[in-house]
Amino acid sequence: MTLLAGALAVLAALLFAIASVAQRGAAADVPDDEARGGRLILRLVRSPRWWAGTVGDTGGFVVQAAALGVGSLLLVQPLLVTTVLFALPLEARLTGRRIGRSEVRWALVLVAALALFVVIGEPTAGEDRAPLRHWLPALVVLLILLAGCVLLAGRKRGPRRAALLAVATGLAYGLVAALTKSVVDALGDGPVELLTSWETWALVVAVLGGTLLQQAAFGAGPLAASLPAVTVGEPIVAAVLGVVVLVEQVRADGAEWVLIALLVVLMVAATAALSRSSAASAPTSDSADREVSTP
Repeated sequence: MTLLAGALAVLAALLFAIASVAQRGAAADVPDDEARGGRLILRLVRSPRWWAGTVGDTGGFVVQAAALGVGSLLLVQPLLVTTVLFALPLEARLTGRRIGRSEVRWALVLVAALALFVVIGEPTAGEDRAPLRHWLPALVVLLILLAGCVLLAGRKRGPRRAALLAVATGLAYGLVAALTKSVVDALGDGPVELLTSWETWALVVAVLGGTLLQQAAFGAGPLAASLPAVTVGEPIVAAVLGVVVLVEQVRADGAEWVLIALLVVLMVAATAALSRSSAASAPTSDSADREVSTP
């Protein structure tokens, strides 16, 4: 099951990467005077490239859900950061940009850190669903942190506002990942259980809220200010929820914990660096207002 979950997670990352590159390309084709609000949406929905990206996003989410159905959050979510590994060469090829040595080095660091984390940590699955009383403390903390980020963002402008909204987006999308695992389990019990499960409706709210926050973050400042926080924040929040709420575990003893901590730091640093590179290679003209993405 671990191998299958890992393979599905990497496939989901590839689909998300294709979707991201396609949507950015479609957004770049919109003239500056139409790259706002409803006019932007009207132009995008007439773009085959944008619809290809939307299909890729939807497929990625479905495959991610399948991966979470057979694997742990601690395994699946870290592997999803390989999205940036796929997105960079795809975007570079389409834009004619050369990938720098620094990007190659960070990519190798990320791949090595991910591989060692999976081998040494041996992430194990916990519970697919947990009672609401087990969720409540974590949900309260998440809501407080999310509200704090949004309130602080309201007092800032430019990159700082974008970064704070991106952190809030990462919190929301991390919750989406954890709830998806529970919703997949509810789906296995039939449509009635799915529709009457609180996790299903909480997932809908988290997806909508996360999408709105992400668009606000992209609209508040340059993509390089927001993309790293979203890319790094989602797997961290999802992994924490996996441990705290769904009782997932990392198998380690003594010095292995030190190595695992180092590997996590390396994964975060590499993902942030590659996300900045991805943001820098994205269209620069009104790119923040044009980015259209889904979790």
